[in-house]
Amino acid sequence: MTRHENRLVTEKSPYLLQHAHNPVDWYPWGEEAFAAARERDVPLFVSSGYATCHWCHVMERECFEDEDVARLMNEAFVCVKVDREERPDVDAQFMTACQMLTGGGGWPLNVLLTPQGKPFFAATYIPRQSMPGRLGMLDLVPRISQVWREERDKAENAAEQIVRHMHDLERAMTHGAFGPEARDLAAKRLAARFDSEHGGFGEAPKFPTPHQLLFLLRQHRRTGEAHILQMVEKTLTAMRLGGIWDHAGFGFHRYSTDERWLLPHFEKMLYDQAMLLMAYSEAYDVTGEPLFARTAREIGEYLLRDLRDEGGAFHSAEDADSEGEEGRFYVWSKDELQAVLGPDAAFAAGVFGVEAQGNFEDEATRERTGANVLHFSMSPEAMAGALGMDEDELLERLEGLRERLFAARARRVRPALDDKVLADWNGLAIAAMARAGRAVEPSFAQEAERAARFILAHMRMPDGRLMHRWRDGQAAVPGLLADYAFLAHGLIELSETLADATWLGHAVSLARIMLDDFEDREHGGFFMTATGGDLPVRQKDIHDAALPSGNSMALIVLRKLARVTGHEDFDAAADRLLAHAGSKGAAHPEAFTMLLCGLFLGEGGADVIVTGRRDAEDTRLLLDVARQVYAPEATFVFRDADDPKPAEELCPLARGRAMQDGRATAYVCRAKRHCEEPATDPEVFARLLAAT
Repeated sequence: MTRHENRLVTEKSPYLLQHAHNPVDWYPWGEEAFAAARERDVPLFVSSGYATCHWCHVMERECFEDEDVARLMNEAFVCVKVDREERPDVDAQFMTACQMLTGGGGWPLNVLLTPQGKPFFAATYIPRQSMPGRLGMLDLVPRISQVWREERDKAENAAEQIVRHMHDLERAMTHGAFGPEARDLAAKRLAARFDSEHGGFGEAPKFPTPHQLLFLLRQHRRTGEAHILQMVEKTLTAMRLGGIWDHAGFGFHRYSTDERWLLPHFEKMLYDQAMLLMAYSEAYDVTGEPLFARTAREIGEYLLRDLRDEGGAFHSAEDADSEGEEGRFYVWSKDELQAVLGPDAAFAAGVFGVEAQGNFEDEATRERTGANVLHFSMSPEAMAGALGMDEDELLERLEGLRERLFAARARRVRPALDDKVLADWNGLAIAAMARAGRAVEPSFAQEAERAARFILAHMRMPDGRLMHRWRDGQAAVPGLLADYAFLAHGLIELSETLADATWLGHAVSLARIMLDDFEDREHGGFFMTATGGDLPVRQKDIHDAALPSGNSMALIVLRKLARVTGHEDFDAAADRLLAHAGSKGAAHPEAFTMLLCGLFLGEGGADVIVTGRRDAEDTRLLLDVARQVYAPEATFVFRDADDPKPAEELCPLARGRAMQDGRATAYVCRAKRHCEEPATDPEVFARLLAAT
């Protein structure tokens, strides 16, 4: 197994990137920093981002490693560094403030706070020296210090006003609601933004946003409209062929800087792999396209090879940079290709689009540097036809070339690994590996189970509550909404794949804590944090962005568990969540596509019970049907005929659902718990399930 030697570490805060020479006196977020600011009576300078953030690295080198800038900062502020992935609640709070103050946002996110933690100034990247339209740190720090000394009341009044506006934003309600028509409007608007030439939605830069594709797959199943499925197929194919896919080592880069999916931002995030693994697995179930199945298997291979912790869970990300240069690890010159592949280099250059002058322009100079991002200009099927080869023969030859390039690349300096384990992102990975275990590779389900056991053993406290982050044997940061919602979703998927109600029981326990600790019972929806904590405003995460929101996944979890367990309070909480979400964004449902997936679950679908002896052949045949038929609105519980108690205790519908005539039996039940005739024939079961 490939191991990373380059880790992202600091002295004070072991999960943050910090270079060896960094004279700024950084504090981690927390009471120690607040106490120091109160004692010195100075603002807090909070810089959020890091880990795999390219411009954070740039600002680190230009400013935080500079002796003059560091001296000014240490004298004027208490400086706090925040890993936005470890503390997404802190980052979200101050990103909102930044957007209010500047009209935009991004990383690095730099915010100045009063000693009480209220923001009064925000900016993204700040250079060392001033330039037209942008103050540099050497001028900005003295100016802020002067304001704090001489016009402090203005800064504090501004901070109070910003916090008041943030409170108002959280409380703002309209009369919108999400209903079935929201799905049609979202699909229509996505279609209007669809790039029919290159796939994806909108213009450059292009992000994968796989939850949009998962929504469209469900919408296609509901409507049968061919153009909806075509958008999914075109996008998934274009991404797999483009440079956003790592053709030598597998896995997807973060996003494409161009509309063709050619030139990526090179970092690799666990959550992107997980969500795309889910999308490719489901798309394969719908279309049977071999490229989608192969991509799903290769994403899983990348996760297990490069991101898995030795305990079974998954690390967070790989950096974009190595040796101080973004993408250096991944790009190839034509000479390098020749050195590695010899007489096969010309063939490889043709299929991978490698050019002597390079196949992309440097973002800064707009010149070609001789570097190439590997990509395909056409599908393997079309390429084989153009080359006069059999497709299987071509794929076999390409795999041989890939293995040689991968071996040569392994001798380069790797990008740094962000080796923290996050409960929420691992929840997504567990769900995706379990789902892929049904669709393309059964062994992935066992790997998902390993990750789930690790999270529950090392990141769950004795009272059942979760911690957000684990690293080097220590769990830290109280769990956030997304930790509970994403992990519960993963455990439900794992329960369905492994036919094991134990995982369903853990999901119910997490959902109970989610309701108790996070729900806003007055206005509906769920807060990001269990308490207000050390932030001025308790926020809710509603929109689906790069990641699905915690609320969207909470809706899916609540709807599924309500149907399986019959617990009406789960459905009631889901109704309150939908009412709140509708008040925030019913006019723009395309920004809530994962939430819309939850709408399908609230409107029907099959509730399936399979009863049989676990290791019997007739049971296996029925379980294979349940795993392979694409029915995303269905719920599934396995009732072991030899030990029915675990399933029956969790699922009232499973009670008394016995084997018929001594054979494994499937019960397909619909709205109002009306059940079809029990099915012992796999083909009959498949027809019943597909018809839901």
